[in-house]
Amino acid sequence: MSNSISKETSCLCGDVKIKATNINPKYTVCHCETCRTWGGGPLFAVQCGADVQFEDTKSLKEYDSSDWATRGFCSNCGTHLFYRLKKTGEYNMPVGLFPPIEKLEMTMQYFSDKRPDNYCFSNKTQEMTEAEIHAYFADSV
Repeated sequence: MSNSISKETSCLCGDVKIKATNINPKYTVCHCETCRTWGGGPLFAVQCGADVQFEDTKSLKEYDSSDWATRGFCSNCGTHLFYRLKKTGEYNMPVGLFPPIEKLEMTMQYFSDKRPDNYCFSNKTQEMTEAEIHAYFADSV
């Protein structure tokens, strides 16, 4: 990943410690029903590749949330830690989980056709509808 960044962080209670070495500052926003239900709003996520290390994983739990991804969270404090693509093992992690990341830029909105009418973003980004997402990940399942 060009311009990647390395950061260490943890869940809210500190039970799960994380080191991501390939954080891409170009982040995505997902408007799918699963992300909105999981976090109460859209998920702002940075791509972290497959090179993510976890320490003290007794509280790390994963939920099989779709045909192509699992979601990870701390079973002690409930912090949302990632969604991981099953085929590639790549992690997408909430932007707010990390200490400030320089040069963050929203570049893509997923499930743009599922975005509720109660919010919108002024950023001009590429967008993918539900049908486009399913077509894109069809080869990944």
